[in-house]
Formats: sequence, structure tokens, C-alpha cells
Amino acid sequence: MFVGTLVFDLLLGDVHSLKEKRSVVRPIVAELQRKYAVCAAETGAQQLHRRAEIGLAVVGGDVRYCTDVLDHCERLVAARPEVQLLSARRRLRDDDD
Repeated sequence: MFVGTLVFDLLLGDVHSLKEKRSVVRPIVAELQRKYAVCAAETGAQQLHRRAEIGLAVVGGDVRYCTDVLDHCERLVAARPEVQLLSARRRLRDDDD
């Protein structure tokens, strides 16, 4: 069994309140969950209105599957015009870790 995690550090565009921030972050999290069946959530920078951290995890039987899902998720977030992807931190673990 392999577990892949990915944490995105995002800079949000024209956002002036936490309510506006939620309206940008929630659709991204929902699309990641729906499209790639990952567990995803806003995991940090929750009190900053122009920054967001989204974390996600995927579990699979082989490393190739986990890597493919993480690649797709990273491309999806990087392609969103309303956010700028500042960094993406990735980890892959197996049962022996």
C-alpha cells in the first residue's frame, strides 16, 4: 500500500475577505475530490484572506497510481486562473515507512 500526499501553497487573486476566499478555495477542493477521488481540505493559512493551503491524500496499491493522481491534481490546481501556485510539496510513503 502506498500513500501520497500533496500540499499546495496558493496566492489568491482579487480577494478581500475570508468569505471571498472560501468562494475560491471550496470549488477547488470539491473538484479535486470529485474528479480524482482524493481526500482534500483547506489545511492552513485559514485566517489570511489572500493565501491558502490545500492538502490532499491518495491511497493506492502501487506507487505509479499514486504518482499519476498527484500529477493530475497538481496540474488542475496550477491551471486555475484565480490562484497562483507558489509551491507544491509532495510525499510518497509505503507500508515500510
